[in-house]
Amino acid sequence: MRIKYNAPTVLSFTLLCALVLFLTYTVSPNLISNWFMVPGRGNFHAGSFRSWAAVFTHIIGHASWSHLISNFTLILLIGPMLEESYGSAELLVMIIITAVVTGALNVLLFQSSLLGASGVVFMMILLSSFTNFSKGEIPLTFILVLILYMGVQLFNSFSSDNISQFAHIVGGLCGSFFGFFRQPKNRGKETGKA
Repeated sequence: MRIKYNAPTVLSFTLLCALVLFLTYTVSPNLISNWFMVPGRGNFHAGSFRSWAAVFTHIIGHASWSHLISNFTLILLIGPMLEESYGSAELLVMIIITAVVTGALNVLLFQSSLLGASGVVFMMILLSSFTNFSKGEIPLTFILVLILYMGVQLFNSFSSDNISQFAHIVGGLCGSFFGFFRQPKNRGKETGKA
């Protein structure tokens, strides 16, 4: 038996995030704050390449090992199934779109900085409820996941903490959008339908 690199997008994303955090803790203490944290409104500099890059790269930076592990426990659980259903390139595009949307909205609406892949986690959670549904139907699993996960985020948005429930909500909305408008590549193959 051999070990297979079964989900290249998910595994590469995981390893990249772990490497950036490792480098931050060992040789470059400002790496995350300089390149992997999107600044909030008022701190975003339109003439700065770093500010623009961070709109995407903020999903790679994490505040601590526990922050990274809490995000990637779910990404490693759900991501490979999504990558198999949608394809590596398609999932990468969904991750990039989610990163840009959460980063850009954070710059426009909030003064606090944003880092971490939790928006991607919530995108995957909501998207996963669409992997086995027929066109023209709304899966009950999607409704329940929406109520449970998004409801908790809406409720928690009224508390004062360092967690961006807004990024979770926007990530979940991205996953819902992808679920409604993107068809998994293997849908219909099992039933013989085209």
